[in-house]
Amino acid sequence: MTGSGSLPGDPPGGRRAVAVWGIGVSVYFVAVIFRTSLGVAGLDAADRFDVNASALSTFSILQLLVYAGMQIPVGLLVDRLGTKKVLTIGVVLFTAGQLGFALSPSYGMALAARALLGCGDAMTFISVLRLGTRWFPARRGPLVAQLAGLVGMAGNLVSTLVLARLLHDVGWTAAFAGSSLAGVVVLVLLLLFLKDHPEGHEPEPVPHQGAAYVRRQIAASWQEPGTRLGLWVHFTTQFPAMVFLLLWGMPFLVEAQGLSRAAAGELLTLVVLSNMAIGLVYGQIVARHHGARLPLALGTVATTAALWAATLAWPAERAPMWLLVVLCAVLGACGPASMIGFDFARPANPPERQGTASGITNMGGFVASMTTLFAVGVLLDVTEDAYSVAFSSVFVLQAVGVSQILRLRRRAARRERERLVASRVETVHVPV
Repeated sequence: MTGSGSLPGDPPGGRRAVAVWGIGVSVYFVAVIFRTSLGVAGLDAADRFDVNASALSTFSILQLLVYAGMQIPVGLLVDRLGTKKVLTIGVVLFTAGQLGFALSPSYGMALAARALLGCGDAMTFISVLRLGTRWFPARRGPLVAQLAGLVGMAGNLVSTLVLARLLHDVGWTAAFAGSSLAGVVVLVLLLLFLKDHPEGHEPEPVPHQGAAYVRRQIAASWQEPGTRLGLWVHFTTQFPAMVFLLLWGMPFLVEAQGLSRAAAGELLTLVVLSNMAIGLVYGQIVARHHGARLPLALGTVATTAALWAATLAWPAERAPMWLLVVLCAVLGACGPASMIGFDFARPANPPERQGTASGITNMGGFVASMTTLFAVGVLLDVTEDAYSVAFSSVFVLQAVGVSQILRLRRRAARRERERLVASRVETVHVPV
């Protein structure tokens, strides 16, 4: 991940950058395993705690509520404390949450454990994005971000394949408690080897001014149209796949489509594999052609909506397998498309606001996912498990998000051009 064309003051990249960044990404990898573990255990959780669809969705809703609510505070913490300290806190919290979920004897205690997990999980991705900007040249930003998302989806794949089998072979407590050991492993690696930045590239010290500093960071980030556009791109693109993988995909495929758990698991795996493949493609395209960002994002939204509509409106009782396969393959594009949101927020903000801006952007998809998880659970209970009605809530949030993207796109593009011109003028006047 090195090469020519770096800007003055850019980090050098190289093998050491890859090694350090790899440790940070391994933390995110484990966090995603823990985050998505409920997706393969939703039916088991309903039996274990004897709850209905609405109560079951509360697990994921609470987890995402905590996650979304923590994004701006975490962004501020990363800007203020650095990556290593924030990641360390995150690992301790999400590992304790996963272990607590394994041992919870009641629904209430299990909810508290998922909230703790969500809090720790919230500290990982923004930290990893910040680590990438500190160790790699700016031109590598889109590809590094997509690779981070790809590693996260690899964690989802482990959850889908390995944890699902462990649940079947050794049972609830052993599967979840055993998986929590992965958190201990990455904590040791993090404490021993991770550094916030390469030598000679220390950030400028930021004077702390209490609440005034917090307000200034948030207000300055939010005033940038690119930050707001990034939030709405993330909001609109991420949630269809997140809802499917995090909780409702397995019940939909088993109960509404009549598939076996094994076949449903294979389709969930397809979503993850598709995500990983498309992430590499999107990362390369955006790194080379910045103008492709919005067409890729909107194209993903349109294709996802069309396939969901075809699946839910299929005239027979169940959609054919080929359509479910295509749907799951296209859902794999949602994660890479959501990463494009950060490619709008990143150039809109200076380095000292990257954490805060990323936190604002990252809220989008998780707020949308949380809202849809709740809507699907309530509609399933109200309509007596009419999945076609419940999943139609996807279209409402997509329409809201697209309208905001179209409203902000010109302002964000104009502001980005102004920044680019200003940076070129400054570069010309730098003495050599």
